[in-house]
Amino acid sequence: GSPITAEEKRLRDKKHLNDITAARLPPLHHSPAKLLSIEESIAIQIQQKEAYEEMQARLAAQKLAERLNIKMLRFEPEGEASLQYREVRDED
Repeated sequence: GSPITAEEKRLRDKKHLNDITAARLPPLHHSPAKLLSIEESIAIQIQQKEAYEEMQARLAAQKLAERLNIKMLRFEPEGEASLQYREVRDED
């Protein structure tokens, strides 16, 4: 037979592996792990804790509003709704 290049051999082996197993490594979406200083780690943990607490407060407010059947509407005093209210109509 003809000599097979390293790239062709790698592709053939990869195809064979795909044929015999369904196991796949997940794609790497994030950068690999890296070392952080204690200060950086603490700052990240504090930031994550604040974001988590804010999300929990928002969720609790939403559940309370649903339980009390309160409609939460956006209030825009300078928006379109106030312009309709202030519109003067001449009915002549």
